[in-house]
Amino acid sequence: MKPAASISLDLDNLWSYLKTQGAPGWETFPSYLDLVVPRILDTLDRCGQRITFFIVGQDATMESNRAALKSIAAAGHEIANHSFMHEPWLHLYSREQLHQEIRDAENAIASVTGKTTRGFRGPGFSTSPLVRDVLAERGYAYDASIFPSALGPVARLFFFLNSKLSAEEKEQRKGLYGKFSDAFGTLQPFAWENGLVEVPVTTMPLLRLPMHTTYLMFLAQKSEWLAKFYWNTAVTLCRVRGVAPSLLLHPTDFLDEQDVPEMNFFPGMKLPAARKTALIEHTIRSLQQHWQTGTMSEHAAASVLPGAASARLSTLHA
Repeated sequence: MKPAASISLDLDNLWSYLKTQGAPGWETFPSYLDLVVPRILDTLDRCGQRITFFIVGQDATMESNRAALKSIAAAGHEIANHSFMHEPWLHLYSREQLHQEIRDAENAIASVTGKTTRGFRGPGFSTSPLVRDVLAERGYAYDASIFPSALGPVARLFFFLNSKLSAEEKEQRKGLYGKFSDAFGTLQPFAWENGLVEVPVTTMPLLRLPMHTTYLMFLAQKSEWLAKFYWNTAVTLCRVRGVAPSLLLHPTDFLDEQDVPEMNFFPGMKLPAARKTALIEHTIRSLQQHWQTGTMSEHAAASVLPGAASARLSTLHA
C-alpha cells in the first residue's frame, strides 16, 4: 500500500492578486474563474485525480462565478475554505473578526457548492495560534497554512519590490509567505494541542526550497528541462526522507499573460498555458507513481493518531 499524499489548489482569483499587490481595480472583483476552472478540471480529469480546492468566500457571492464553482463540486473534488476576503494578515485579526471571516466564507461557499468546509488555508500562509483556535472552535478538521521554507521572506521581498504598496500596506503584509524560522518546521502532518491537524505545504527535504508548481513555472520560463530536473530531484528527496508530499497548485499555473494581461507581473506568466498544463500533468503523474495521491482530508486522516481530529476527519470523509 502506497503512503498517502495530496494535491490542493488555492483558487485565488484575479481581484485577490491585484488587491494583495495594491493595484487599482480590484474593488470591482474582476474574475478569470470561468476561463481557468474548466482548464483545471480538464487537466485533473485526464490524470484521473481528485484534489482539494481552497475557495475564497467573496467569489462565491457573485453570480458570475457560480457555474464555475458548482462544476468543481460536481466533479467530486473536496471543497475547503480560503477565507472570505483573502487578506494575508489574518494573524492581526481579533477572535471575533476571525469567526466572522471564516463563517462568512463557509456560508457563501456552502450556498453555491452545497459543501460544508472543514479544511482551511490562510491567504499567503497567514496563520497564528488564535487562527488555529478559532478553526478548532468551528469544528475544522485540518489546517494547511504552514510553508516550511527559508525562501518565504525572499519571495516577500521580491513581491514588495514589484508592488505598488504604501509603507502602511507593506506593514500589513509583512507576514506574507511566512518567516525564516518556518524553514525548520516539520514536513510531516501533525496535530496541534487543540486537536487540529496541520498539513504543511511540502518543500524540498533538507534544502527546504519550494516545490509548489508556481515555482516550477518560474523555472520553466527559463528552462523546462531545469524545471523537470528540479521537480524530479524534489520527488527523489521526498522518497528518501519518507515525506509524502502535499503539492500546492494555483490558477496562474494554468494561465499565461495572453489569458490575463493584468497578471504579467506574476512569475512564470510568459510561459504559454499549454506548456504549463503539460508540466502540471508531469508533476501529478509522478506523484501518482509513488504515492496514493488524493485530497487534503484523505492525507490528513491517513497521517494522524486516533483522537478528536481523526474523528472529525472521518466524518468529513464519509
